[in-house]
Amino acid sequence: MDKKKKIMRITIIVAAAAVLFIMIRFISPFPPRTCGSDEFGIVPYESAYDKDHDAIDDQTDILRNAKAYIETKPKYESRYYVGGYPDDGCGVCTDVVAFALRDAGYDLRNAVADDRMKHPEKYGNDAPDIDIDFRRVANLKVFFSSHALSLTTDTDVIEAWQGGDIVIWEKHIGIISDRRNKNGVPLVLHHARPFPFQLRYEEDVLASYGKIIGHYRIDEDLF
Repeated sequence: MDKKKKIMRITIIVAAAAVLFIMIRFISPFPPRTCGSDEFGIVPYESAYDKDHDAIDDQTDILRNAKAYIETKPKYESRYYVGGYPDDGCGVCTDVVAFALRDAGYDLRNAVADDRMKHPEKYGNDAPDIDIDFRRVANLKVFFSSHALSLTTDTDVIEAWQGGDIVIWEKHIGIISDRRNKNGVPLVLHHARPFPFQLRYEEDVLASYGKIIGHYRIDEDLF
């Protein structure tokens, strides 16, 4: 076999292996087995607050709302909306957080706008826009750093991660699920770009999506 044919064969084998990996990782019709926190002796966190007075504590409310939002299977589309909150079945990663908080009584749109007005130096040089500022990951990192409880970013400390918490990577954001993988690391409720970046809206990506730069929990006294 000449060198050219050998290189071609190796290339085909590598490509086939890559396709097989993607199919197993992303296209399997059966989601991986997950566990509840109780299987690891972790008691689910309940907030002392109930912002919208619906008899559901904020932490649980945020988690339920995030699940309800992703169940609508929003299409990933980056658009500008007058009023801020998408109303056409489309959205981006930040909308998972915005809707989860809004339906628990926290208006992230107005909260970010107010904080930016009071502390413009923290948010960069872009012109303020109430309808888009709260839908930018960088702005939410700034906001939550001052208006939420900051927690560990170490995914090995599994008990510190609770359903309803907020996680921020360098260019992405999501809500922590109450389901965990076999090692106790929680799954994430999030909205990324379509395949090959995401197949399901609840995924085991906390420790693999990228560098985590923030882990937050909503506290009414700070918000």
